[in-house]
This record gives sequence, structure tokens and C-alpha cells, in this order.
Amino acid sequence: MAGTTRLLVCAVLVTATAGCNSGTSAAGAGGGRGGGGRGRGGRGDAGGPVPVVTTVASQKDVPIDLAAIGNVEAYSTVSVRSQVTGQLLDVRFHEGDFVKKGELLFSLDPRPFQAQLEQAEANLKRDEALLAQAEAQLGRDAANAEFNQLTAERQASLVARGIVSKDQADQSRAQADATAAAVKADRAAIESARAQLNAQKAAVESARVALGYTTIRSPLDGRTGNLMVKAGNLVTANTTELMTIAQIQPVYVTFAVPAVNLTSIKDRRGPPMEVTAVPQEAGAEPVTGRLAFVDNLVDVATDTIKLKAAFDNANHHLWPGQFARVTLRIATMPQATVVPSQAIQTGQDGQYVFVVKPDSTVEQRPVTTGQRVNDEMVVQKGLQAGETIVTEGQLRLEAGTRVQSGRGGEGGGRGRGGQGRGQGRGQGQRQS
Repeated sequence: MAGTTRLLVCAVLVTATAGCNSGTSAAGAGGGRGGGGRGRGGRGDAGGPVPVVTTVASQKDVPIDLAAIGNVEAYSTVSVRSQVTGQLLDVRFHEGDFVKKGELLFSLDPRPFQAQLEQAEANLKRDEALLAQAEAQLGRDAANAEFNQLTAERQASLVARGIVSKDQADQSRAQADATAAAVKADRAAIESARAQLNAQKAAVESARVALGYTTIRSPLDGRTGNLMVKAGNLVTANTTELMTIAQIQPVYVTFAVPAVNLTSIKDRRGPPMEVTAVPQEAGAEPVTGRLAFVDNLVDVATDTIKLKAAFDNANHHLWPGQFARVTLRIATMPQATVVPSQAIQTGQDGQYVFVVKPDSTVEQRPVTTGQRVNDEMVVQKGLQAGETIVTEGQLRLEAGTRVQSGRGGEGGGRGRGGQGRGQGRGQGQRQS
């Protein structure tokens, strides 16, 4: 019986202790929740304004650009070849040099061509002498023909008067006819000599041109490429490529844009469209040029149109074969409303912005956006220039929320919330 009584007393004590502990824990939990409630109130500043960053929608002219990747091409490329066969004696430049139009590049052995020229000039003098000889022969035969003609006429008159015989008259007439035929032959010989002389003049000129081909000069201003043939080698006329020259000032950049923009490009009136190219290398500077060529057909495989822009390239920033980022300015949107890109939010119903009203509350307003220019976005509908919009802090906003502009306010709100949570936890621990 005594043992049973001791067991009951112990059970009562255990139950009382558990109740005490439970009450203490509940009190601590209640104090903690209370502290937590004060912490949330502190984070929201007890229903105060939400700190945000704002800006004012501006209005300005916005360029409409098309971006593409282009390839730099030389304005002109020439393959330098010899027009005569001969031995290459001298190279007057170094590979990769910039050369001017008319600058001497190569020299071939001129001796065979000099000999041909001298021979042709000698033949020309001979033909000139032959022509002079034929003209002299014509003069002599013409004089004889005239004398014989007069003699034949006198003989005929004497025959009529019975002074000379008819045979003598016929002989004089035959001699006059023979000298007249000789005159015709002399004239034909002169024409032949003149033709031969002209042919020889052409031979002299051809030999002189061939001699001139032994010195090869640059046909344009440009940069020389790899030298294919070294001095001392034999080069073949019109076959052996010596090197290439690329004109890189000015220079072309070829690129393609979607064919949907073809109408606005080909129907453009006024000055050529502005094109900007930036080489794909670190620290490259943009170069400005002008649209110079629109292809006559659309690529059906890619639905793009090929374009070509010309650049002065005075500083040689663009190099043939190089890729470049190209921007074609097709138009300029006057007095467009623009906002920072981060102000544009996207929801289930589309894009929108938070507009700050005069009473410091926000309105969630749907907008229609257009061209993006760097870090700004064009707003076509839904917003007017001069209205204040939120650029940071949109996640804590909804329609009608009161806001406070400025970056410092947001940090202060977080600090107050942290203090509230700390006080809640401290009070709960003290109650326990």
C-alpha cells in the first residue's frame, strides 16, 4: 500500500513538471511570434512607403538600326603577272609593303627585247628608203610618160600632113602607152611600200611595248601580298603570278539583312544610308561608312538581301577577310518616348511599367515597346514623356502601393526589419 502511494505521488509530480515546462515553452513561443510580428512590421515600416528607384520618361530622336555580321573585302584586288616571257632580275619592294600607283615593282631582263626593238627600227628605216625610191621612180616614169604622150601627138599630126610615115607615129604611140603603164605600176609600188612602212612602224611600236613590259609597275595604290617568284627565276607571259595587290583604302564590307527590310532600303531617298562597322577584336573602334550596293536578288535559302558598304578606312582599322559587326541605320524615329530597359516588366498580360502618380502611389500600366537602343527601350503606346516610372524595386509593388523614391530608403527598410526580428527573438527568450 505504501509503495502504491509513493508511485501516485511521483506521477503527480511528473505531470506538474510537464505542465510547467509546456507553459514556459508556449510563453516563449508566443513571445517569439510576437517578436516576429514586430520584425515583419519593421521590414514593412509598419505599412509605410516602399523604397524604390525612379526616373522620368524622356523624349528624343531614336535611330532605327539593323545589326549584322559582315566580311571586309578589298576595294580592288589585282593579280600581278608578266606580259612577256623573260628572266626576273630585280624585286623593288618587300612583301607586305604599301605601294603607290605607278611605283616600280619588278624588272625583267630587257636585252632580248631591246635587240628586237633595234631590229624593228632598222627595218623601218629600210622601208622608208624603199618608199622614197618608189616615189622617185614614179616621178621619172611620169615625166617620160608625159614626154612620150606629147611625141605621139606630134607624130600623129605629122602623119596627117604626110611628113612622117604611119609606122613612126604608131611606134611613138606604143612607147607613150608603155610609159603610162609604168607610171601606174610605180603608183602601185608606192602604195605597197607605204603599207609595208606602216606595218614596220607597228612592229617598232610592238617591240617598244614589249621592252616596256620588262619593268612592271603597280596598277593601283594598295598593299602587296606574298611574293610568289624570287629574283632569278624565269617567268612566263600571262601565266606566272608574281603577287597580288589589295586596295584597302577605301574598303568594302559585305553583309546581309532580312529581306523584310528591302523596301525601306531600296526606296530610300536622299544621301546614302549610314553604316557603322566594328572589327571583332578587343578594343576595336567603330568606323563609319555609307551604303554603296544593294544586290539585285534575294537569297531564297536565307531570305536575306546582300548589301555592301564603302569605308574610307583612312586608319586601316578594317582589313580584307576580317569579320566585323555592322550596324545599318535605316531611319530615325523623331521625338520618341524612351525609358531604361529595366523599367519594362513582363506579366501574363504582356509588358507593363509602374508609373508613380502625384500622390506617391504606383499604377501598373500596360505599354507597347518598340526599338531597343543600348540600355533604353522605345515605348510606342501607354506612356508619355515626363511621367515618373519605377526602375528598381518592382518586386515589392502592386497597384496602389505607396512608394518612396531613393536608393537609401531601401537599405533603411531592411535594417528596420532586421531589428524587429531581433527584438522578437530576444523577448521570447526572456519570457522563457
